[in-house]
Amino acid sequence: MQPTIADVALEAQVSAITVSRVINSTGSVRPATRERVEAAIDKVGYVRNMLAGSLASASSRFIAVIVPSLSNIVFIEVISGLQSEFEKQGYQILLANTDYNLDRECQLVRTFLGWSPSAVVITGLRHNAACQRILEEWDGPIAEIMELGDAIDLNIGLDHRAAGRCMARYLLEKKHRNIVYVAAQIAQDYRAGLRYEGHKAELEAVGLNAPLFDMNHLGQFETGARSLDMVLADYPDATAIHFANDDLATGALLHAQRQGIRVPETIAIAGFNGLQIGQHVTPPLTTIISPRRTIGRATAEHVIARIEGRHLQNNQTDVGFEMSIGDSA
Repeated sequence: MQPTIADVALEAQVSAITVSRVINSTGSVRPATRERVEAAIDKVGYVRNMLAGSLASASSRFIAVIVPSLSNIVFIEVISGLQSEFEKQGYQILLANTDYNLDRECQLVRTFLGWSPSAVVITGLRHNAACQRILEEWDGPIAEIMELGDAIDLNIGLDHRAAGRCMARYLLEKKHRNIVYVAAQIAQDYRAGLRYEGHKAELEAVGLNAPLFDMNHLGQFETGARSLDMVLADYPDATAIHFANDDLATGALLHAQRQGIRVPETIAIAGFNGLQIGQHVTPPLTTIISPRRTIGRATAEHVIARIEGRHLQNNQTDVGFEMSIGDSA
């Protein structure tokens, strides 16, 4: 049951009129009272209904879609899969990105839910406490995507720890024993952290260390290029680098080519995502393919089924991943 103004008023121990004044920024409210009301709003997970009045019971025919980035091709391909399926059923998407900021994510969720969307698609399973409460209290379909785990409602994604283990196992089979994992802002891009956990577990299982090199900027070609020089300087015995994504790995490959560093003879390079660009560099990139459009299409199909009241056999869908062996590792 979605919280109401009355629930906020009860929590804040004020009148419903006072709560309304705070929400609508009308009338005079003492700062201490305003703070108490705002704290109560966060605590009970209240969301203002922007369709109040004659449309209060209506849902608009749009799906709120929240992703971490609109410049990353990974999420663009997911959005493409979502859009193609939603439009077939007469739904449009309302899109926003969080810039990997969970507080911004919470603000976007609160804003979107205020317009009564038919459903919400949100990237990942980690939200701040206020956002988690809001989503749990909302009574519409919610799809958390890109990874697998305990979800509020629908969950479509892949096992990132298993993907990390898969690539580490491949590198071990290629006789590498000094393997460095390179990520970029792993605290924000936490799914890269999940892959590192799998990578580390696989190496430690055979008695090897699993050094982590975390760059300051999110995965870009130049960051990958810079990281190659740093890894070779700090880990001169390294024979392979397992990059958190293909952007980093491709940047490193291009830099190695410019510097005359032989890949994979001097250093093997592997990535994650299966981006097309990784197959058009020399040598072609060894990577793991994440089925982005499949995630988008499957998510849309599950959401539409939920909107239409159709039974779903399973609320969680593992789309899997695929190893793509190039010549870089």
